[in-house]
Amino acid sequence: MQVNRSLVTAVGALALLLTACSDDTAGTAAPGTTEPAAETTSSAAAETTTTEASAKPSADASAGDVTPPGTQLRVGERAVVPFKYGTDKTGTIAIVVTAIEQGANADLAAFGDKAKGITPYYIRVSVENVGGTDLSYSSVSLRAVGPDGKGTGVIISGETAQCESETAKKDFTTAGAKFETCVLQGAREGSTVAGATFDKGDGYDKSPITWKS
Repeated sequence: MQVNRSLVTAVGALALLLTACSDDTAGTAAPGTTEPAAETTSSAAAETTTTEASAKPSADASAGDVTPPGTQLRVGERAVVPFKYGTDKTGTIAIVVTAIEQGANADLAAFGDKAKGITPYYIRVSVENVGGTDLSYSSVSLRAVGPDGKGTGVIISGETAQCESETAKKDFTTAGAKFETCVLQGAREGSTVAGATFDKGDGYDKSPITWKS
């Protein structure tokens, strides 16, 4: 199986884009273009932790009501959002962040030396088709944030053995259909991930929905 991976770390005023392609047992990384840095956050180093909660409806997102941009939720609470995938698939989905787990730097071995100093975080997500439209093979992305609600300064994509990314199956076309996935995110050593955001679509791009433990 071929897995595409990419990583951006913010250092001073620059960010370095890396891409890595590997099979299940090895990985390589190559430098890419230089871009403006994302925000960085700094805090005391945290011990490995796992935050989990059973999925439950929130007061703002019951019975298919759309969750307003800027809504603050706890891990385990449900957000209902308009959803567009590609150019021709639209509908309404429910998203539940079920856990935010801290991993170990060793989990990023396939990304090579450029992953040094990065701590991976695994955002585990349950996705439900609320509108009943054809959203087969679609996927959902979330973004990690620090305790201050800002980005961690690390942009990472792909998957690891501990966090496998899944897409909707071909039968994700009816109301109530569900799938689960894991979104790989990262923070620099000494920083932590305190939440996850959904920022896709009108209104959410400027005022994301945020889940915190």
